[in-house]
Amino acid sequence: MTEPDLNLLIALDMLLAEESVAGAARRLGLSASAMSRTLSRLRGVTGDPLLVRAGRHMVLTPHAEAMRERTQNAVSEARAILRPSTSELNLSTLTRSFTIRTNEGFVEAFGASLIAAAAAAAPFVRLRFAPKPEKTPRHLREGLVDLEIGVLGEMGPEIRLQALFRDRFVGIVRKGHPIVLEREVTARQYVSYGHVVASRRGRISGPVDEALAELGLERKIAAVVPSFPAALAVAQASDLVALVPASFLIHQPLVNGDGSTATLCAFELPVKTGTITVSQMWHPRSEVDPAHRWLRQLVLSVCRQQVPEWNSGSRQ
Repeated sequence: MTEPDLNLLIALDMLLAEESVAGAARRLGLSASAMSRTLSRLRGVTGDPLLVRAGRHMVLTPHAEAMRERTQNAVSEARAILRPSTSELNLSTLTRSFTIRTNEGFVEAFGASLIAAAAAAAPFVRLRFAPKPEKTPRHLREGLVDLEIGVLGEMGPEIRLQALFRDRFVGIVRKGHPIVLEREVTARQYVSYGHVVASRRGRISGPVDEALAELGLERKIAAVVPSFPAALAVAQASDLVALVPASFLIHQPLVNGDGSTATLCAFELPVKTGTITVSQMWHPRSEVDPAHRWLRQLVLSVCRQQVPEWNSGSRQ
């Protein structure tokens, strides 16, 4: 009985993940023609077309869709078996590259501390921060990233998570803005100024607007920008009021003490909004990996050290 070529399993995993011959070729470092020949072999082995053309794109057949998750799990398990034993993790010699998918606010607030802590414990470990333009479990499921950090979305029932800290929104204005001269910012004072909103998807309303609406009030949204750094830049150079997570301001030069180097000032919102739970998420295949477990503990420790007043959240 002829044994199957198990190298085809890796190629199959890439094809099913990318749904593209060209995309799979790039990830495997092959030419498009070589990848096309591999697809032909896979079609012969499986007895299914696997990828079929739909207009200008390729789509998976029902059989390919059905086997995609099994293929991912089989490849991940094979790689785990062939990985050198790490039952006794030696951080001084550990050579790994970990990819963490998160937004730029987390990187600005915690990136430097996390990198320093990782380098001190494991000098040959590399941390790669990948952008997070949308919430999706695809990157974890396909093994493209090791950790995803942010507010839990529709990630799927199999995804593991651990709460890191609870956050809240605060108002931000330039130093010397009239609103900070008030002893306490009221809701009417808050809506009397124009606002800049940070939203990757262009949304202009959220929990703050819902709370204001209950009081019969509404913000005037003068601008929508794609990120919190952009919102801070606009607020710093104008009279517009920005809204950002408090954790985003850990390393920002806010007005406090003599305020000599400060350019921004934070204030508590005049309406109540719910807290935000920031979590780290990973795929079950990494659950018992000692190196991955070390990374998760490192992230948790760094976050808890920098935001001890929000030190809550536990393994779920």
